[in-house]
Amino acid sequence: MSVIAPQPGIMDIELYVGGSSTVKGVTEVVKLSSNENPLGTSDAVKAAHGKTGHNLHRYPSTDHAALRAAIAEVHGLDAERIICGQGSDEVLQFVTQAYAGVGDEIVYPEHGFSMYPILAKMVGATPIAVPERERTVDVDAMLAACTDKTKIVFIANPGNPTGTMLGGNDVARLADGLPEGCILVHDGAYTEYVQGFDGGASLVEALDNVVMTRTFSKIYGLGGLRVGWGYASKDIIGVLNRVRQPFNLSTVQLAVAEAAVRDQEWVTKCRAENARLRAWLAEALAEIGVPSDTSTTNFILARFADQAEAEACDDYLKAEGLIVRRVTGYGLPNCLRITVGDEPSCRRVAHTIGNFKVEYHGGSK
Repeated sequence: MSVIAPQPGIMDIELYVGGSSTVKGVTEVVKLSSNENPLGTSDAVKAAHGKTGHNLHRYPSTDHAALRAAIAEVHGLDAERIICGQGSDEVLQFVTQAYAGVGDEIVYPEHGFSMYPILAKMVGATPIAVPERERTVDVDAMLAACTDKTKIVFIANPGNPTGTMLGGNDVARLADGLPEGCILVHDGAYTEYVQGFDGGASLVEALDNVVMTRTFSKIYGLGGLRVGWGYASKDIIGVLNRVRQPFNLSTVQLAVAEAAVRDQEWVTKCRAENARLRAWLAEALAEIGVPSDTSTTNFILARFADQAEAEACDDYLKAEGLIVRRVTGYGLPNCLRITVGDEPSCRRVAHTIGNFKVEYHGGSK
């Protein structure tokens, strides 16, 4: 039998691995591996979800008009320049499909979201990882890595899994310095955790080569529904809509996401609670010899002496029913990414890591 060959680059893709949710032999676990909102969703969102059951026999709208209008109203944007997808990941895929292909290059930070090289290989483009400076995007290095083959530059801002953030002037310098015909994708999945941050919207208004993406999976607590959106020039959105499936979002997704974006009181509450516990957890870990960079997200990137200590700590946490995320695949083998959970979870994590440090170092922290 002959072998049917896939397109170039497909077989080079390493499968994406999500955060674990189970531990063999442990029945009661606390999942802190996927940066989920421990407070879940608001009552308004739950009510909207319940109402959608009456219309499941109807096809959803193809243009997502109501959801786009709600997003535009809340964020002060132009609804005609918004596109919605199955999480922000699908919007990233739209951009890659539409603007890159065989022979092109896609540039991203070395510790960037693992979907970036996957998307590049999906279309046969060459992924180019650029070194960061102290786990923060290095604008000069990113610009130096660009060539006339570079079609897309991805950055997550705030970063995942680093938690660090570039200032607006640095992002603008990056966008403005890209080669002609190259798009900067400003991936803002954690935007809402930063008070007063527009996620790159002002940059989209100023420059035609910037695409901003956002998600409902993080602070809105809708990871289980997968809804995201993007904002760009009308020309780019017009192109992206040509590769978008007409019914890519269901009636349930559209209705629930609209209720979520209109409930900004819930967002404010979640942001404040996350900031409080994030600061507490970072300080508690630092006091026992586990430093982290200042995080602008809903997780801490905890740094250990070396890979052996990080992996031993992860094993110790799992044995206690606490699931965090190893990030060796992101080039950070001596680190663990720990989601900021509710207060009992944060206290358990700090206490358990403290016990681990004592045992691992033979009685001294």
